[in-house]
Amino acid sequence: MTLAGRGVVITRPAGQSDNLARLVREAGGEPMAYPAIVIEDIDDTKPLDAQIDRLDDFDLAIFVSPSAVERAMARILPRRTFPQALRCAAIGAGGAGALERHGVMQVVKPTPNDGRADSEALLATPFLSDVQNKRVLIFRGEGGRELLSDMLRARGALVEHAVCYRRGKPAFDPAPLLADWRAGRVHAVIATSSEGLRNFHAYLGEIGAARMRNTSLLVSHPRIAKAAYALGLTRVIESASGDSALTAALVRHFCDAP
Repeated sequence: MTLAGRGVVITRPAGQSDNLARLVREAGGEPMAYPAIVIEDIDDTKPLDAQIDRLDDFDLAIFVSPSAVERAMARILPRRTFPQALRCAAIGAGGAGALERHGVMQVVKPTPNDGRADSEALLATPFLSDVQNKRVLIFRGEGGRELLSDMLRARGALVEHAVCYRRGKPAFDPAPLLADWRAGRVHAVIATSSEGLRNFHAYLGEIGAARMRNTSLLVSHPRIAKAAYALGLTRVIESASGDSALTAALVRHFCDAP
């Protein structure tokens, strides 16, 4: 049960696909990194720096992604020590692991039965069931879903957004990838972001989009599957989130394939 001979395109931002690529390679596959999102610095850091200076005023800090952890810590640690009393939460194992690498332990994270790691799962944790009058700082990128902050406010929390990065479209030359597709070296694409999937699909052009319609697409959330169907993609495989779960789902798919 391996991915022997299978080329797997990974569309995560640069620097966030190393572990997944390692697991794909260990399963016998050939990982192919084509980042479809670039994580960029925000132009005006004054509001973020002011919130960092007030970290001791908050009861809980929530980090929505590994990018939020890395960009926030890059601003926090040169400026001050991280408050030991500040409780932290992360959406998913990736964000929790990033916090632990920065010395922040005992992170609240979702452990849903269906393997999903999202705002809904984090909101279902007992820790967030009673946040009346709690001061919550959410580290995130520009834009993004409002569900988490809306639900916390509905539960009585006092919520602020700490915007610490923005998402952009990277420079992308599809020619090498299209050549690999023509040569039969691309067997699957992994998308862990709806925005990244849309960017990736747009870069491919008409010929590439046609090839993608005939290629297995592995996604880590129903929202991404919905975005895929909206693009006319039908060979969609839904998986639990997390690198190990994604790799296992891909292995099962190809083992079950005729």
